[in-house]
Amino acid sequence: MTFRNTLMTATAGLALTAGMAGAQTLRMWTPEEQPERVAVQEEVAAAFTAETGIEVEIIPVTENDLGTRATAAFAAGDLPDVIYHTLQYAAPWAEAGILDTDAAGDVIENLGADTFAPGALAMAGYEGGYTSVPVDGWTQMVVYRKDLFDEAGLEAPTTYAAVETALEALHNPPEMYGFVAATKVDEGFMSQVLEHVFLANGVSPVGPEGLAELDETATVEVLEFYKAIAEASPPGDLYWKQSRELYFAGQAAMIIWSPFILDELAGLRDSAPPTITDDPTSSELASKTGIVTTFAGPSNPDGAAWGDLRYMGITSDADTDNAMAFVEFLMSDGYAPMLSMAPEGKFPVRRGDGTDAEANVKAWQALPVGVDRKAPLADLYEASMIDEIVSGLDVAQRWGVADGQLSLASKIINSQVINRLVREYIDGERTATETVAAMNEELASVE
Repeated sequence: MTFRNTLMTATAGLALTAGMAGAQTLRMWTPEEQPERVAVQEEVAAAFTAETGIEVEIIPVTENDLGTRATAAFAAGDLPDVIYHTLQYAAPWAEAGILDTDAAGDVIENLGADTFAPGALAMAGYEGGYTSVPVDGWTQMVVYRKDLFDEAGLEAPTTYAAVETALEALHNPPEMYGFVAATKVDEGFMSQVLEHVFLANGVSPVGPEGLAELDETATVEVLEFYKAIAEASPPGDLYWKQSRELYFAGQAAMIIWSPFILDELAGLRDSAPPTITDDPTSSELASKTGIVTTFAGPSNPDGAAWGDLRYMGITSDADTDNAMAFVEFLMSDGYAPMLSMAPEGKFPVRRGDGTDAEANVKAWQALPVGVDRKAPLADLYEASMIDEIVSGLDVAQRWGVADGQLSLASKIINSQVINRLVREYIDGERTATETVAAMNEELASVE
């Protein structure tokens, strides 16, 4: 991968300018604050300095503190030049004036908008441009026993109907549960899984004008599906822990999980070993596993993927030209090293480099994953599965993003109203139709 000729010219000029004018050091805030990840980012910054002469200081900031610190720094006129941030801050910071959206748009144009995953760009959309530059992300997955599906002649669980058919064929407790659904109301895991299932059927509690009444027919379909997978799950309050343990023990046909399970599936992490065999380091379970990222319900045949994205925001206080050059470097020569911090959860949202449409994907799948042992994803999973992992970002969605209502959607999720009412429906406290009415009534009071 090489820098674009235009960028090489620009950064060379900037290096001369910086050297002549004694430009201040660029500052980048990053929530990737683990020491080993900070070291990677500092190495990338050092490579940029070596090429351009522009110094960069990497400043770790706890993710939960990003919002308050950015607001305070903006008021003081002391924002860093670049902030590596999550999706939740993109639109609010653009609206507040914290982000220089013109600079982000110029970077994306320089790199080539067609080299980015469409879903990642769409989530950064703002007034005809972009809030920030998409860097990496991941999509939630339906993880399933492909070997058992193949033996039973089942289709991959890409739809509600396919999942329900698989439940009928494979649910045989206690030896094998058809699913392990999230049912622990006060766990963020249940909120995340439910949002994925709602999105799959095209249902959202928010719209362009704010709160949107839930469509009764489509929401009843969501509830009936979720009850079906809950009834094919073990009893109790279930969350990520039980779903992983049961799948790893070979006692679950399907779960919904993040891609951070990929290295664990392959026996590369001692703290979470597969127990399906006597060898906790075996990659056998990984070889028997398939994944689905884009999932569809009957009212939304195109389906959706639940995505978590991260961005590089150039701030309104930035040394703009130099900050742009640095972000462009991060997305080209520095891109594979940035993704190497956690390849299993940092999918490349910039697929190619302008000359090879898959250059960054090829580099990413060769990066080693794991903790106690390491191996490239390409050595652990088939090419078709790697393609499925990456393609989810093409259609990645979240409640409220397209409508500019992410803040309201976040309040709804944090209220856990939907979690509670879904659980009460599963437990038989009211009908599906009554539950939709209760949701609409209670969500109206969320502020």
